[in-house]
Amino acid sequence: MSTQNLGFLLIILGLMLETEFGESMRFELDSGQTKCVSEDIMTNAMSVGKYFIVNPNEAYPLPDSHKLTVKVSSPYGHIYHIGDDADSGNFSFTAAENGAYTACFLAINHQPPERITIDFVWRTGIAAKDWSTVAKKGQVDTMEFELKKLYDTVTFIHEEMFYLRQREEEMQDLNRETNSKMETLGFCSIVVCLLVAGLQVWHLKTFFERKKLL
Repeated sequence: MSTQNLGFLLIILGLMLETEFGESMRFELDSGQTKCVSEDIMTNAMSVGKYFIVNPNEAYPLPDSHKLTVKVSSPYGHIYHIGDDADSGNFSFTAAENGAYTACFLAINHQPPERITIDFVWRTGIAAKDWSTVAKKGQVDTMEFELKKLYDTVTFIHEEMFYLRQREEEMQDLNRETNSKMETLGFCSIVVCLLVAGLQVWHLKTFFERKKLL
């Protein structure tokens, strides 16, 4: 295989792998409605996002009704980005916690109700890196640049696999702990039921003896 073909193959492979860690979407919101998007991100992974409201009539400025309140938060409620009365914006952060990060979009209340269209791109991990800056600073040729890009992609996939394995072990531990608690709770329920039944029998027996029915 020639060097040119190998380079082309690396480019294609890098792009295919990169698309797995980025999310691009377009959705609609009515006035007063909220939509949240979640992304599972591991600790120390880079994350960048960009959003904007699609202008329904490019010949005119965006209407006053086309405004958003945007909030990006971590699994434990830490806020990474807030946009008030915004028609566009972007955010970037390095995750400090494992788990599902959430970006929520609230369309402002407007009468009569309006429907707005939002473009949203959210990239994490290897896809969030600014590769043009890396290439410019390093002054590397195309082949070296794509090899570095591919290496970083494979490294990220490797770390992601360990992260998923860790999450799986945490879920298994949680399941075992839940099953153990359910077994204990079931045993306690049976004991309580037997005690209550015993007390009822004793009470009835005492009652009948006192009434001289036994």
